[in-house]
Amino acid sequence: MKIDGRCHCGVVTYEAEIDPELVSICHCADCQTLTGSPYRVTVICSAEQVRMTGQPPKIYGKTGDNGRTRFQHFCGVCGSPLFTSGEGGPDDWGIRWGSIRQRDQLQPMRQIWCRSAVPWINDLKGLPGRPTD
Repeated sequence: MKIDGRCHCGVVTYEAEIDPELVSICHCADCQTLTGSPYRVTVICSAEQVRMTGQPPKIYGKTGDNGRTRFQHFCGVCGSPLFTSGEGGPDDWGIRWGSIRQRDQLQPMRQIWCRSAVPWINDLKGLPGRPTD
């Protein structure tokens, strides 16, 4: 599936060819901290499937619980998280779901690091909701 995306301010833009079956939710503590959210949604692909069309993102290296460094790619202007990539391992990139324009077509197919999931994550249906604020 061909996708395109951007950061919130539009400085960093990209196009990619992805497999919609590779969308996942990560509940790890790093994803929680880096997003300020209970989990992060990402689609995995290889670097050669991503083509930058705007300015390049800034990169921050973070050593995870598994001891491997993951590079966090984000917009240096607005701070939007865009990608993750690995150090010296498989050439896998993770495209951050929130930056993808076609995100409404990409449903997560698996969850990882579930032991770090917040205990209330499955109880959201009971919360009152409004269509807009």
